[in-house]
Amino acid sequence: MEEKIYNLIRKAEQLRERSVYREALQYFKKALLLSRKHHHLDGIIDATLASADIYRITGNFDLAIKNYEEALESCEALGNSLTAADCMVGIGLSLRAIGMWKESLKFIETAKKTYRKVNDKKGLAFSLWAEAGAQRVAGNITVAINGFKEAKRMFTALSFNSGIAYALCGLGGTHRIAGKYKESLDYYRRANALFASLKDTFGSAYSHCGIGNAYRMLGNYREAMNHFRKATRLYESIGDLVSYSYTLWSVAMVHKMNGDFARARRAVGKAMRNFRKTKDPRGIIYCDMALGEMLLLEGKKRAAEKKLRTASANADRHRFRLEQCHATVLLSALTSGRGSLNERCYKKIGIHLPDISLPFNIP
Repeated sequence: MEEKIYNLIRKAEQLRERSVYREALQYFKKALLLSRKHHHLDGIIDATLASADIYRITGNFDLAIKNYEEALESCEALGNSLTAADCMVGIGLSLRAIGMWKESLKFIETAKKTYRKVNDKKGLAFSLWAEAGAQRVAGNITVAINGFKEAKRMFTALSFNSGIAYALCGLGGTHRIAGKYKESLDYYRRANALFASLKDTFGSAYSHCGIGNAYRMLGNYREAMNHFRKATRLYESIGDLVSYSYTLWSVAMVHKMNGDFARARRAVGKAMRNFRKTKDPRGIIYCDMALGEMLLLEGKKRAAEKKLRTASANADRHRFRLEQCHATVLLSALTSGRGSLNERCYKKIGIHLPDISLPFNIP
């Protein structure tokens, strides 16, 4: 029976490596049923943890957390502290995705202690990468950049190309947020080349979206849209609702910058429905900001203020410092018009954006 369980898990892993997530999940579920029936704890842990990873990648964060917690219980029953640490990082990544970055950092920190204790360098690099991502969500951009650099250094020492590529994506995103658009493009291009060599569909989509956003910030909207189309096709093929929705929002930004508000609103509306479905507060905030700004540009100040104040209140509630700054800038436009916008907030978090004017190309 053990052989049958691991044959199912091997088949599922092969599918997961090719980003065929829906099919992989079916095999993991079969392995889990057999493992439970025969009280095979190792099989339960492997199938539950892998299922949790797929749920997280495809945007089902509630189910991801539920599966990580179940795998964690089994690890504790077996005294498997290393896999327990993997579960904790997974919980941390899922909490980060639903805006709970403070709680996310606690889980990642606990896992980091275990990796250090047993000298698991790959686990430690992974936890540093996850921690940097949570710091990015919190708006601690300099801390996040340093964390991604350290994770990349460790992955490079281990010759772990997948880890290097994901660290490069983290650096691409944080440099874009910091207003360093050419550096962002370079990091994402390097990641994209690595993902192509690894045949990593999710990573390829992630880096194409990043390249598109770097081009968007550099004002090259045609190239931006080329890469967003590539990212969209790949995300749709693997069923990643969250990343697909952030790409939709980026597409909406291009339409907004080009003055095509009808197409921008359609893309934002679709992204907003998905963000509500996956309970992603940051995504909802970005959509509210986009809708509020378009209303502002149309001269509908009262409706614009309502949307922007909703975005600002939600950013404040979740303590998203960066999104709070974006909302503050847009709210300042209600009184200052298209000219000098309030950028003091960015300086407080160590960010310098080269161009802050309406329409606002949010990085």
